[in-house]
Amino acid sequence: MFDIGLSKIVLISVVALVVLGPDRLPRVARTAGNLFGRAQRYMSEVKQEVSRQMDQEELKKMKEAATAAFNSAKNDFKELDQVISSQVAEVNSNMNEISSSINTNTYSTWSENDNRIYTPKIDSFAAGQRQGRKSWRNKKGAVPMWFKHSSGIKVRVQSGAARVKRFRRVASNSTSAKSFFG
Repeated sequence: MFDIGLSKIVLISVVALVVLGPDRLPRVARTAGNLFGRAQRYMSEVKQEVSRQMDQEELKKMKEAATAAFNSAKNDFKELDQVISSQVAEVNSNMNEISSSINTNTYSTWSENDNRIYTPKIDSFAAGQRQGRKSWRNKKGAVPMWFKHSSGIKVRVQSGAARVKRFRRVASNSTSAKSFFG
């Protein structure tokens, strides 16, 4: 901003000390610092406002360019739609001419019933036939027993009461340790 070196700052501070005195110099320095800070803030606000205005102008130009491109593309599509509709009309008129020129006696085997829509046969699974455990699909989708044993998947489901009974029977068959006194 200003071309002030260290020697000039020292000279200004010595003159200010002599002129103002040691009592008023801190207040004057504080006031000068506040004014200098205000000036810097004002300059930064002005710079920001100018940059905002420039950005708004650029955005307006970009918007106008995009709108012009959109309108030109819209006009191109309208022209393309007109060309396509004229081509479709021409093809339809040619097809009508061809169909009217064909002798209907040569194709007398054609009937209105041949135009019906093909409906596929309904699958027996969806029709509600066997879906139980004896169904072929369920058998094919089952996991083999050897895989269950090797991977540790439970093969038989057992209730808690049955499990307790099973293990109590094993425990009661084993001989209990004799006591020291018995």
